[in-house]
Amino acid sequence: MTAQPNEGKPLTRDVDGATYQRIPVRTHVVMSGEDIVEVVTRYAGGLVLPGDIVFVTEKIVAISQGRAFPVDEIEPRRLATFLSKYVTKTSHGIGLGIPETMEMALRECGTPRILLAAAVAAVTKPFGRKGDFYRVAGPRARGIDGPTAHTIPPYNQQVVLIPLDSAGVARQLRQALGGEVEVAIVDVNDFGGNILGSTLTTAGEKALVGILADNPLGQGRESTPIGIVRRAS
Repeated sequence: MTAQPNEGKPLTRDVDGATYQRIPVRTHVVMSGEDIVEVVTRYAGGLVLPGDIVFVTEKIVAISQGRAFPVDEIEPRRLATFLSKYVTKTSHGIGLGIPETMEMALRECGTPRILLAAAVAAVTKPFGRKGDFYRVAGPRARGIDGPTAHTIPPYNQQVVLIPLDSAGVARQLRQALGGEVEVAIVDVNDFGGNILGSTLTTAGEKALVGILADNPLGQGRESTPIGIVRRAS
């Protein structure tokens, strides 16, 4: 296999004195209801070697679970519209800054938790503290992806929630790939990343975040939601 990096992303990265390949794996556009195990094994199964780490974006896992919702089918309640006005807009993305994504946060996390998060943020933000809303609301709110122009259709017009049982999905994928690789479900973008679930140790997850820190799968329409990490030296 001749590995091809995504545009603007180097194929290798040096971390703690070792060099790692980050091999993007191109797929079709995954749709709701598809079997994520079948998708990953179809595209990555013939490429992996023992000792590799297969990393899968949380977005295609969530999509396969039916956790992507067209914006025009989401009916925000008045509370969602009100709260979304007070979300700070950043270069990281829409977040909960539109009524539709805030509505999904209310559904995912429950109204009491979102109201508590908003109240805490209202108190601490004037003192220069940032991020308290998401710290209180939790990962289900923080992981909501809103519609963005650079995303592959139809997901440029959809709200995608975080996947369910990422650790369990990682274990299923490891078994399906033969058991000699590790698997991680990742949420990585151009601003950072984290591991939602994996078969790695805690130290292994921390190392993987560093290996993927520059987002080798890209942020746009690359169609590479799966990647393989392989130690090169």
